[in-house]
Amino acid sequence: MSLKIGISPIAWQNDDLPDLTAAYTMEQALKEAREIGYTGVERGQRMPSDTEGLRAYLEGNDIALCGGWCSGASLVNDFVAEREAVREQVEQFVALNSPCIVYAECSNTVQGQAGTPVNNRPRLTKDEVLAYAAKITELAKWMADQGMPMAYHHHMGTVIETEDDVNWLMEGSGPEVKLCFDTGHLLFGGGDVMATLNRWGDRVHHVHFKDIRPAIVQDVKENDRSFLDAVVAGAFTVPGDGCIDFQAVANTLKSMGYDGWIVVEAEQDPAKAPPYEYSKKGYEHILDVCGQAGLEVQA
Repeated sequence: MSLKIGISPIAWQNDDLPDLTAAYTMEQALKEAREIGYTGVERGQRMPSDTEGLRAYLEGNDIALCGGWCSGASLVNDFVAEREAVREQVEQFVALNSPCIVYAECSNTVQGQAGTPVNNRPRLTKDEVLAYAAKITELAKWMADQGMPMAYHHHMGTVIETEDDVNWLMEGSGPEVKLCFDTGHLLFGGGDVMATLNRWGDRVHHVHFKDIRPAIVQDVKENDRSFLDAVVAGAFTVPGDGCIDFQAVANTLKSMGYDGWIVVEAEQDPAKAPPYEYSKKGYEHILDVCGQAGLEVQA
């Protein structure tokens, strides 16, 4: 059993806060990520949008596509409308052998609203989440039929944020709805990282290794700051630089037989956390915990 280590280019090229990373280029992100040892990268908005252009871009940097964000709107779209909205990305990701699409509900998210406290994110009742889960199961089945798994991303500021939200989503959806298990977002949302991983390990298809700085997270919550405020303040960081026990996560992934991608996603102010230095720190921490867990990493 072996897995691969990828990274989101968000440390060098922040899609939500482009001014924060204006001194960096996407080319630098891919070059440095590959130098560190990462073998895959999730798609960023500043990469070529057409399939063959993106293929050439990735191949030119000797790096694979290991997923990418999809802004879903299944709460407001019917199945046909949502299917057509995501069709182009599904076809592109199939053509480029991506392991999944990282899908999140963004029709009413507050994650990109600088003036809205993340505490004020939209909330659904259990029954509403169960109904939503049934709805996206139809979309996930269609994606699977095209050859592209849906890995659902629980994310701060969205309707699926807390441990309860994740539990309800998984309970109400079919097995076609996989989980993008994100350690940082789960803990930021007050969830139990290990309990959730142990409960839904059979649904985990994609893993984000994201650490948090708990004092900053506490300040964001207590003082009604926005998700973007949290990013700038440094709520997130690379694995090994915060409070999450990634050795425990790696040990459980080993016991599960996980052989997918581990992806570092750690957006923060590059003036405080230089992307190369921190991305290297995260990569080395992953190698360490995987090695101790007996997980083989593909070079």
